[in-house]
Amino acid sequence: MSDRYTEEDKQAARRLAAWRGAERALARRPDETTLGERLAQLSEAAGSVTDPAGDLDWYGDGVVAELETKVAALLGKEAAAFFPSGTMAQQVALRCWAGRTGNSTVALHPLGHPEVHERGALSVVTGLRTVHPTGEPRQPTADEVHALDEPFGTLMLELPLRDAGFVLPTWEELEEVCEAARARDAVVHFDGARLWECTEHFGRPLDEIAALADSVYVSFYKTLGGISGAALAGPQSFVDEARAWRHRYGGQIFQQFPQVIAALVGLDRELPKLPSYVAHARVVAEAMREGFAAAGVPWARIHPQTPHTHEFRVWLPYDAEALTEAAVSQAEETKAALFGRWSAADRVPGLSFTEVTVAGPGLEWSADDVRAAVADFVGRLP
Repeated sequence: MSDRYTEEDKQAARRLAAWRGAERALARRPDETTLGERLAQLSEAAGSVTDPAGDLDWYGDGVVAELETKVAALLGKEAAAFFPSGTMAQQVALRCWAGRTGNSTVALHPLGHPEVHERGALSVVTGLRTVHPTGEPRQPTADEVHALDEPFGTLMLELPLRDAGFVLPTWEELEEVCEAARARDAVVHFDGARLWECTEHFGRPLDEIAALADSVYVSFYKTLGGISGAALAGPQSFVDEARAWRHRYGGQIFQQFPQVIAALVGLDRELPKLPSYVAHARVVAEAMREGFAAAGVPWARIHPQTPHTHEFRVWLPYDAEALTEAAVSQAEETKAALFGRWSAADRVPGLSFTEVTVAGPGLEWSADDVRAAVADFVGRLP
């Protein structure tokens, strides 16, 4: 291992130690928990969501089937199938719809997960091609879907669009864009990895949101704090076909009870709390904006200005390494972790961003606490 990578490893270890040692945080990172702590948590919680005396799952029965039934009911769909990963679930969903519509073209945003985070798997593995209704860092509009100059079989909408800043359309805009897809003889698939946190923005329950789509994927480790895994929900015949492709993709796993129990715990304990997280994220975002203004930062942006979910982005005109160092030193010295790691903005030298999540631990932060922490953070910048 080179000196460069050795230093990177040291910095990563320092960051993790700082986050673990912080007594206050807006949210806790999954890697802050040790293996022993995670196992103890899972063991303690299992009895509250399933019968520990029950049989172990065997290639998708038992507790796995229990989770699938629960998710289908929550989303108002006929059936659901558990997948080991969302990447697999969405590739299978889009492959199935391509076969059913007879069109292998998928319309989606260029910032969507399959385009940015899956190493081209949608085309390399699944053989599909993509078109983009818009390149703007926001959700596509109905007019843009109508204006696409070639046919497509599926419109995929990521709700929220994470790499644009966890942004959502309005409810009316979502209805219109789904109607526009169907006017083009296409089906609608929701990348709902974080769909759980969208209900406050839309003012609608999960099943009403999911009803706009022909199929929906949801994640269990994003938002809900699970270990891993996802579910794909839709019509029974569609899910039956998806199960066949899941087997072909290597997703027919012998036993998955740890992931499934963690998912059930998340649905039981975290899902009901999400409205309070979203509401407090808006308090935190406004306090951050006020804090940066009071500290005299020449330019700062909270995006979205009013968060659509309990996650948002903060942009500052500083080098990413300097911002990360300020965040780490603040966590080490004050035991308050306000920000995580920062990243440099594409094509804009000197501009950086970080993602902020407000979850259970963040509810303890008042607006004054946030403003004070922002002032301390800014004081650490060069």
